[in-house]
Amino acid sequence: MKIYKFGGASVKDATNVQNVEKVLKATGYQNCFLVVSAMGKTTNALEDVVSAYRNKEDYLSLLNEIERFHINIAKELIPEIHPVFEQIIKLIAEVKTFLSLNKSPKYDFVYDQVISLGELLSTKIISAYLNFKGIENQWIDAREYIKTNNFYREGKVDWEKTEKNFKGLDEDKLYITQGFIGSDENNFTTTLGREGSDYTGAIIAYCLNADSLSIWKDVKGVLNADPRVFSNTQILKEISYEEAIELAYYGASVIHPKTLQPLQSKNIPLYVKCFEDPSLPGSVIKQGKRLDPLVPCYIVKKNQITLSISSKSFSFIDEEIIKDVYEKLSDNKIKVNLIQISAITLLLCIEDKFHNLEQLIEDLDQKYKVSMVTDCTLYTIRHAQKDSENIIPNHDKAIVRQSAINTLQLVVKEEK
Repeated sequence: MKIYKFGGASVKDATNVQNVEKVLKATGYQNCFLVVSAMGKTTNALEDVVSAYRNKEDYLSLLNEIERFHINIAKELIPEIHPVFEQIIKLIAEVKTFLSLNKSPKYDFVYDQVISLGELLSTKIISAYLNFKGIENQWIDAREYIKTNNFYREGKVDWEKTEKNFKGLDEDKLYITQGFIGSDENNFTTTLGREGSDYTGAIIAYCLNADSLSIWKDVKGVLNADPRVFSNTQILKEISYEEAIELAYYGASVIHPKTLQPLQSKNIPLYVKCFEDPSLPGSVIKQGKRLDPLVPCYIVKKNQITLSISSKSFSFIDEEIIKDVYEKLSDNKIKVNLIQISAITLLLCIEDKFHNLEQLIEDLDQKYKVSMVTDCTLYTIRHAQKDSENIIPNHDKAIVRQSAINTLQLVVKEEK
């Protein structure tokens, strides 16, 4: 069996949904399992719903707009009376009912119950359209198969239960299910982390011992750099699992970090294919060559903050200080992307995803001298060559430079 994953950009409107049909006809859809994300920016729109609900603002009008958006796409695809329209209305109504009755104050729990609506809507519409066009398929609810703990927004997969659930499927059919979502032991919806639809594809590939996982994107393959930042980018034809995990660790956005490990454990190749032209070879991640072609790979992380930390007592930076600082970082959910240690200074490049920087500085100020530089960009170059850094803006003004085997990192203060 082969697993196909279609992301939000691949199903953002009726035209792109019709293109899914073309891809299936071009590549074949026997013994195939489709994993589909929410359409376009629906996840962002649902996050606005959660925010409005939390702030006691008008969330119903936002849900009504989401309903209209999906109804209009379905009308373009299926221009006749069809059960899918009632299914869309019912799914929206279920979220409205949940929010009207909810008593839980836990943001993450509410988030997962609402945000999952996007994937449920997209798969209902695409499944109905494909059946309408004669591509017979079976819609299944991922929450009945992928079981997790109750760590909402970052559910941890119960592999034993999940694998058992998938064993009963008839592999001769075409299935369509949702990316990103699962359920806990009480059958409440959980999500697998933002951009987790790739991970869903890997989970299903692992459980079904699939021949391959293909991720269909609006790019021609995995590039060695972001074309919005760098010119003359190159397609990486082949990447080893280990190298792909390294790239993901440093922040490469094409592949979700959790996706690769279950595939590697069963030696299942992952293809990144062009949604707009299925005939292009794309990229493959598998056991084999580390990187082909072997060229520098550039990874960019914006909105970084550099902290310089030293002891008020002029003590050396030792294990106890590092432990203490990292505990404070962990308590405030601050992610560290680079660390550099000298005799009396601990230098960190961090990102403040949860807006806890002010509290972190307050905690550190009790024992340490702290200086901070905001509006930084972290550049990571894998397989750096002699002049690789020259194409990085203001590379000669880097405030941090760190070199290791196969990897060069620079932190640059962005100019206003």
